[in-house]
Amino acid sequence: MTVQTQSISLNTRGNTDIQDITEQVSQAIAKSGLKNGIVTIFCPSSTTALTTVEFESGCVSDLRRLFDEILPADREYAHNARWGDGNGHSHARAALLGASLTVPFVNGSPTLGTWQQIIHVDFDTRPRSRELVVQIIGNER
Repeated sequence: MTVQTQSISLNTRGNTDIQDITEQVSQAIAKSGLKNGIVTIFCPSSTTALTTVEFESGCVSDLRRLFDEILPADREYAHNARWGDGNGHSHARAALLGASLTVPFVNGSPTLGTWQQIIHVDFDTRPRSRELVVQIIGNER
C-alpha cells in the first residue's frame, strides 16, 4: 500500500457556498498513479464540510434552503455570545455534515454514482481561502 497526501485549494464566497470538487479529487487520484484504493478529503476548518449530492441548481438550492430552515443565521447561538463573530450557525451546519469524506476508487476513478458529485460547502459568513487535505491510499495494480 502506498499513501500520498495532496491538497486542493479553493476560494469560497462563504454563506453556504457550495462547490463541486469532483474533478479536483479525480485529478489528485490520477496524479497519484494509484489504481485501486480510497481517497479521503478533509477540511481543516470548523465552518466547512463535505458530502455528495447531484450537483445541479435545484438540488443546490434545496440544500441551502434546508440549512436556512434547520439552522437559521438569525437564531441565538451561544458561540456568537462568546466570540461575537456571528458565525455560530456556520459551526453547527458544518458539524451536521462533517469535515471529511472517503470514496473508494477503482482503475484510477472514484466509484461515484451516475448523478453523484463530491461537494465542499463553506458555511462561514465571509469569503475565504481554503486548503483541503487529500489523502490517497492504494496500490498500483
